[in-house]
Amino acid sequence: MTSGETVTLSRQEYDALVQRNGELEDRLTALEADDGVRIPHEVALAMLNGERPIIAFRKHQGLTLTALSAKAGLAIGYLSDIERGRKAGSASALSRIASALGTTIDVLVNE
Repeated sequence: MTSGETVTLSRQEYDALVQRNGELEDRLTALEADDGVRIPHEVALAMLNGERPIIAFRKHQGLTLTALSAKAGLAIGYLSDIERGRKAGSASALSRIASALGTTIDVLVNE
């Protein structure tokens, strides 16, 4: 866009953009909260764009689902169900996944 160009939006479109911006700012603030846990920039962006946290971390680390299941000691089908949100996952399973990914359970379940 060059200087001086304008864009016309309906009030509904404008309000939706303002609301979405506020939601993204809130999520970014939560992701950047200094609780001692660092989330890589690429992972944070993926999560802000709707990627599920386990998938974002796994992809960032270059792990396949098979590799993460072996590293966490979980059945691949169970891990896949947890990743996709089809199953919540037990506390033990989430702890093993978090450990394998070098993060905390809070980060993985904070959507």
